[in-house]
Amino acid sequence: MKAIVNENTCTGCGICADLCPEVFEIDDGLSRTIVADVPVEAAATCREAAESCPVEAITVIED
Repeated sequence: MKAIVNENTCTGCGICADLCPEVFEIDDGLSRTIVADVPVEAAATCREAAESCPVEAITVIED
């Protein structure tokens, strides 16, 4: 599974990084992914982060 952050939509609120720091971090005021593939143990929190994004900037692609 992969997670993609739309930088044009992201507001940098940090919810994703708080919920799933294994996948997301705030860099220069915006969220970005720090792994190419979401680790299996972080899949549930990655989905939760995407669902919790207030501007729907995160897309999760299931393999």
